[in-house]
Amino acid sequence: MRFVVTGEWNRNALLRVILLLFLVYVALFWITDWVLWFQKMNLSPESISAYYLGDSTSEFGRPPRPLGAIAEVSHFHLFAMGMLVMTLTHLLLFLPISIPWKVGLVCTTFFSALLNEGSIWLIRYLHPGFAWVKLGAFLLLQLALLGILIALVVGVARPGRNAYTDSQAGRLG
Repeated sequence: MRFVVTGEWNRNALLRVILLLFLVYVALFWITDWVLWFQKMNLSPESISAYYLGDSTSEFGRPPRPLGAIAEVSHFHLFAMGMLVMTLTHLLLFLPISIPWKVGLVCTTFFSALLNEGSIWLIRYLHPGFAWVKLGAFLLLQLALLGILIALVVGVARPGRNAYTDSQAGRLG
């Protein structure tokens, strides 16, 4: 990380290639997240509730998601999303954008990822109205991830300024 912090990554083409290839993986993750969503439900709260609470009106009568299935998905997602969000927001710190934008993106990404996972439990065990929370958290998370992804791609593709030298010169804040 020294290369990113000190701004030496501007002169290290291999490091920029590695970061860019990582961002390709993140972009593919982002795309497949949408595909998986639409394989299970659509953007209506009714379809979200039906997915987690079951749907007796469907042709085969889908049962509610069992506790074990929800716990298994949450167990994996909490760790994986935590690592992804931590990595992306950590890289975001080194871009030459203002501190308020960084704080906003970091907080929004972590909060929406946690709410996206937690809302499953709220829908299943408290009230189907939390489907609106799930929908909003999912859309906000996707928007935040896309924003960070674009900012990082631009930062890697167009090196020059960096957060380290900008903060030394007083340009951030």
